[in-house]
Amino acid sequence: MFDESASAPARWTWEVGTDWAEVHELLCASDAHQAARNGLTAPVRNADTTKRWVRLGAVHVLRHGTEAVGSFTLSAYPPHGLDPAAYPPAERPVYLQRLSVAPAHAGSLVGMRCLRRAVELAGETGADALRCEANPDLQATRRMLVVLGFAQYGPVLAEGGVRRVQLQKSIATSKHVLASRCDDPDESGVVSG
Repeated sequence: MFDESASAPARWTWEVGTDWAEVHELLCASDAHQAARNGLTAPVRNADTTKRWVRLGAVHVLRHGTEAVGSFTLSAYPPHGLDPAAYPPAERPVYLQRLSVAPAHAGSLVGMRCLRRAVELAGETGADALRCEANPDLQATRRMLVVLGFAQYGPVLAEGGVRRVQLQKSIATSKHVLASRCDDPDESGVVSG
């Protein structure tokens, strides 16, 4: 008997991440791939931070079939070390961080899919701005951000040998309020890693 599901192409699906180890492994693999490809040092990621973001439902995972191929974190709180004053005023900004693409899917549209989904979710939560930081040396990522309407604010920053730029995209607002999944991961409001 012929099993039609066996020959069906793998589906692309979005989900809120629930497996912190899978999310952390994808993030670290993506960082290592980008670092090796661009002659950079991969950032050190904090597994406890990944656990908090996953527990809060702030991590969004793109799957191709059963494989996690991309992810990002969306939060109402800026990542540790980011100065919100560097950006233009916004009433309800959200922050995109920890964008990752599985190395086997580097150069595909997975990164663009993640960014487009982040913009979509930001609008659904009622955000009026989507903010992020990016390493300007990751030129393909930077180009994607610019294509999607992100603009750089301030100079290139360098700390500990890592360069970064601060970017923001204005979002058309809706009547939705920020979902609880964008809440602060701990009482202090500080997220690291």
